[in-house]
Amino acid sequence: MLPEIIAMLSAMGWAGDSILVRLGLGKSSIIAAMFLSFVVSAICIGGYLFSFYSLENFKSPAIFYFVISGCVQPLLARALYYTGIARLGVSRAGPLRGVEPLFATVIAVAVLDERPGLFVYLGTVLIMASLWLIAGRQTGEAKWRLVDTAFPLGAALVSVISQTLRKQGLRILPDPFIAVLTVTVTSLILLSIFLVATRRAHLLRMERSSLFFFFVAAFLATAAQICNFIALGQGELSVIIPLLNTTPLFAVFFTLLFLRNLETVSPRIILGAVSMVAGAAFITSR
Repeated sequence: MLPEIIAMLSAMGWAGDSILVRLGLGKSSIIAAMFLSFVVSAICIGGYLFSFYSLENFKSPAIFYFVISGCVQPLLARALYYTGIARLGVSRAGPLRGVEPLFATVIAVAVLDERPGLFVYLGTVLIMASLWLIAGRQTGEAKWRLVDTAFPLGAALVSVISQTLRKQGLRILPDPFIAVLTVTVTSLILLSIFLVATRRAHLLRMERSSLFFFFVAAFLATAAQICNFIALGQGELSVIIPLLNTTPLFAVFFTLLFLRNLETVSPRIILGAVSMVAGAAFITSR
């Protein structure tokens, strides 16, 4: 059960990261939040690794998988997800990203030759059913367009592809810290190149009031990322991915606690989150 517990801790961490980013947005950009998150993660993990690890580990063939993964996640996946948060709110964008289990189960069976049991399939179906409840538009809530749901759904697709690459890399080199540093630095380099090439470095400016929220979110995201890799390295993809996607439950709960003045959480969204938790329960009781 240890990988499953670590996956749930990762889910809690990502939910907390979403709340903090939402609180810090204001007039600051999503790009600023992403860049700061990558920098903090690279400094923390890099400092630890270069103090206690041998650089020979970075010659492993697993680095190739981690680099390719870093090209799409966290960079692209987080950009899509944060955009979804800005347009739809945490309580809706978070659950919509929960479509990952469907993609994960298909890839796990077709590519990794995993054979998940009946409970894993039932849990995945429940998690998917929760998306129908959460994506419904409610009267009286802030306006948003259906096309905006493409951002968190796109993040889900990108994420599960990246998770598959990470799983392959961890089979070769089962070290979550090297994996986190590699994908984070790769994303940081690509984001920096994009900002310089498009002359959009001004997007890195942020309000002083945003700095605290973005910093705390960065540390929380780093911890969640480490837990993510540990869980992936020790558990089966078809089991770990759905558990990582219990983030919506925590996102809805945290929204009720901290974002009451910014977002409305309807009974339908709460029911969808509960359905997602039921799916996670099926998976862990396999």
